[in-house]
Parts: sequence; C-alpha cells; structure tokens
Amino acid sequence: MADQTYDYDVLIIGSGPGGYVAAIRAAQLGLRTACVESRETLGGTCLNVGCIPSKAMLHASEYFDAAANGTMAKLGIKVTPELDLPTMHGQRLDAVKQLTGGIAFLFKKNKVTWLKGRGAFVDAHTVQIGEQTVTAKDVVIATGSSVTTLPGVTVDNDKQIVVDSTGALELRKVPGHMVVIGGGVIGLELGSVWRRLGAKVTCVEYLDQILPGFDGEIRKESQKMFKKQGIDFKLSTKVTGVAVNGETATVTIEPAAGGAAETIEADCVLVSIGRRPNTDGLALDKAGLSVNARGQIDTDHRFQTRVPGVWAIGDVIPGPMLAHKAEDEGIAVAENIAGLTGIVNHDVIPLVVYTWPEIAGIGLTEEAAAAKGEIKVGKFPMAGNSRAKTNHDPDGFVKIIADAKSDRVLGVWAIAVPAGTMIAEAGLAMEMGATSEDIAYTCHAHPTHSEAIKEAAMAVRGKAIHV
Repeated sequence: MADQTYDYDVLIIGSGPGGYVAAIRAAQLGLRTACVESRETLGGTCLNVGCIPSKAMLHASEYFDAAANGTMAKLGIKVTPELDLPTMHGQRLDAVKQLTGGIAFLFKKNKVTWLKGRGAFVDAHTVQIGEQTVTAKDVVIATGSSVTTLPGVTVDNDKQIVVDSTGALELRKVPGHMVVIGGGVIGLELGSVWRRLGAKVTCVEYLDQILPGFDGEIRKESQKMFKKQGIDFKLSTKVTGVAVNGETATVTIEPAAGGAAETIEADCVLVSIGRRPNTDGLALDKAGLSVNARGQIDTDHRFQTRVPGVWAIGDVIPGPMLAHKAEDEGIAVAENIAGLTGIVNHDVIPLVVYTWPEIAGIGLTEEAAAAKGEIKVGKFPMAGNSRAKTNHDPDGFVKIIADAKSDRVLGVWAIAVPAGTMIAEAGLAMEMGATSEDIAYTCHAHPTHSEAIKEAAMAVRGKAIHV
C-alpha cells in the first residue's frame, strides 16, 4: 500500500542507467515514483556523453578505416573514402536523441514523475529541487560519476585542445596528433576513434601496462594489437604539465620512477585518468551520511546506507563504474524497497573495451585465480576460428580459467571482434556455476565466433580440436 504521509514512495536522484532503471522498476512494483534529473534529457552520462555516443563514433570510424586501409579492397570492394565529419557527428547525435527520448517515453508509460533540477537533502526523507521541496519514504542516490581531473591541467572542451571524454566526442576536425593521458578503457576507445579517422595517437600511461584490472595476458596482447594499429605508447610515464600555446599544446612527461623530463607537441590532449563519484552538492550531511576515503557512499548488500530509508547505487558506491552494474543495482534496489529480494552478484560483472577487436572479461584474472588455489587454463586463438578466418579478423584469443579440482569456471577473457557479445555466454555459465566441461559439451552453432569459447573450454582439459 502507498504511504500517503510522503509525496512519493520512492525518490531517485539521478537518471543514469542505475537511476532510470530503478525508477521504472519501482513504478512497475506499484510505488509512487519520482526521478530527479538536471539535464535536459534523461539517461545520464552513459546515454548523453558516454557509452552510447562513443559507440556511434567507434562504429562509424570502423567503416571509414575499413575503406581507407584496404580491408574492403581485399574483399573485392574498391572504394575511395571521403570523411564527412559533420554527418558522422550527426548520426551520433541522432542515436542519443532516440535513446534519451525512449527513456522519457518509458517514464510516461510507467507513470514516473520527472522532477527537473538538482536535488539536495534537507533531511533523510526530504529533498529540495530548486524552489521545490518533496518528501519520500525511500530515497535512492544514483548520481553517477564525473571525469577525474589531472592536477595542474585545465580541461577546456570549448577550445578543443585539452579535452575530457565529453570534449573528445565533439571535435570538429581530426587532430594531427592526439595525446591520450591514461591507458584505460575510455582513453583507448576514443583514441582509437581518432586514430582510425587519421590522427597520430600517443597514449601516456603511468603504469607499466595498459588496461589496469584486466587479465595480464590480455593486457599484453592488447597493447601489441593497438601498437600494430598505429597507437604509440609511453608506459611507466607520468604527465607533469600541459601548456596550451595557441592552437596546440605541449605535454611534459617524465618516467614514473623519476628521471629526465621531455615534451610532446599535440593538437589535442585527451585527459582520461578515471572517474570520481558525484556526491558534491547533495548535502549528504543533512541526511546523516558521509563518504568513505574514495569519495563513495558505503552500503550493505541490499544497497541501503547506514541511514534507514536512504539507498545508493551505481558509480557513487564501491565497485566498477559500469552502466550495466548500475542497471542491475537499480532493479535490485527497487525490489528491495518493495519488500522483495533484489540481489546483484558482483563477482560476475563483465568488462568490455569496444575497440577493434573488442576486449572482454568476466570473473577472476589468471593472476587472481592462481593466488587463490590450483587452476587449469584453456586457450584458443581466434586464428583457428572459422568465422574469424572468413571475416579476416584473426587477432585475439579466448582464455578460460577453471578450478583444477572442481572444474568450475572462475574467469573468462577474450580478444575478438564480438568479444563484448561473446562474454554474455560466459557470464551466464558462471552465474549458473558451470564447469569448463559444461561449456565444452554444449553445442555451439558453426561457423560462429562463439565456437572459440567452446574450444577454449575444451582446451582446459586438453581436448581442443582446431589448434
């Protein structure tokens, strides 16, 4: 039964993947639901300036590159590509418009009230949005994250010289030389977009390898792959300054362990060193909350904070900052508020880099699994996969890590053109507690890229056929 003491049963602050999903699910469960959002469109960073527009640019740039680098010619398709960057940006904006508009439609369909503005706590059950104050029995904080700044480096997206991930999507021309600060997912994806469109790209990473958190073998192979595609890397290197001089920038770097400094001249510098939780301006103290050392809001396994009636999900709580993690948490928190049992298995959250080919993983890395006990590892190269061969995409491999005694799958990692889609099979298998043998004896359609997962599973016990 709805509690008429409050304006709403549930109030969600933020309409990103976690927030909008939580709002829709709560409304489906019969709760009077409102969602606070200050943007002109719903969907948060992901739909407006993150996951969705970047994929639109990645997809378009792949077509251009295939035409420009001779890939199409090898297939008997002779074309001379001409880059129309405004049209490429236009299809990106159209995708964003359609998807954000779709969420607005779903809000209306499910009777979710959109409260436009920024929300701040008055107390644990009261939130102020501009001049309006509303109350709710339960409040969900789903405010997402923002790009992390680099000390001493000023980002100015309007000038298009020193930009963050948002600015890198809006470049009006292909830079002659782009320097990407940070060898993580976002930097590699956006750097690869502009590399395919003709830019020289140099990636500066503080660590000794790219893609922190990924399987070690995957990290090494990925770097080789990107280097072959024309991206230069300066690893174990820190950026000590970026100076803008007219239409260009000078990036000063030095070894991470200390040493002589050097400079790199760039037409565009992309600062991509991570993201930080959006908690500023929420007046968390008025709700009785504070943040931990990482700036996150701690919750229990049900996503409830230490204050009864106040919940938090997505990028503002510990865990990987991923849209799909936030979505699952959005469903779970709504169900928990409604008195059901909402659960998210944080051990089975896929990671995907949407480069060409894609890079994906789920579960434990080989290093982490080996630290826990005896394991068996099966690998299969995409060069031995018939579909990859016919599509002329032989780069990469699939790796399956299993417990040596129980054979239970502990982790799956892949580099393959559709690795992001392929990894879903691994996630389902792990969620169901499958063994490598379960996957190995499951019939996979031929010819498909997913057969590489089957073969990697067979390889765990030395039974792979096509290698």
